[in-house]
Amino acid sequence: MPRLDAALDRIQRWDARLCERSNRWLHYWPLLQAARLVSWLGNGIFWYSLMLAVLARAPRESAPAVLHMLLVGLACTTAYKMLKRGTLRPRPYQSLRGVAAGAMPLDAFSFPSGHTLHAVAFTLVALHYWPWLAAILVPFTMLTAVSRVVLGLHYPSDVLAGALIGGALATTSLAIA
Repeated sequence: MPRLDAALDRIQRWDARLCERSNRWLHYWPLLQAARLVSWLGNGIFWYSLMLAVLARAPRESAPAVLHMLLVGLACTTAYKMLKRGTLRPRPYQSLRGVAAGAMPLDAFSFPSGHTLHAVAFTLVALHYWPWLAAILVPFTMLTAVSRVVLGLHYPSDVLAGALIGGALATTSLAIA
């Protein structure tokens, strides 16, 4: 057990250190505004706008894909809310002296990152149907994940966990579909 405790302690120190370093970017006003914009779009605005756009472009062909994305989104929301209630991990700006909140959080707890969870899941499902969107969706998903750490709202491990859970939910849904 002492080895596991030591490993967990190292991970927590790395997590905090990376969070503090990333949060320093808030001192650069253009980067703060960019992180806030990406995070705000990642609240769902970007994803639901994408769904509406593809439906408007080709309603009959896009409806199954949009329904798939909506169902995956529902599964993601259920999973991350259960995990947040179970872990109750405070956000970095609440726990670390050197971290400031760059935006208002949507809920009280940090683990996992719901923005990242949804972004990864939506990206994987969308790319299954529309691979040509990769040049837009992959960078947006990566920026969403980074923005959450820069804004002091999540630890890197929250973002990593969100990405893994979102990836697992999307992959499972694609295997079932």
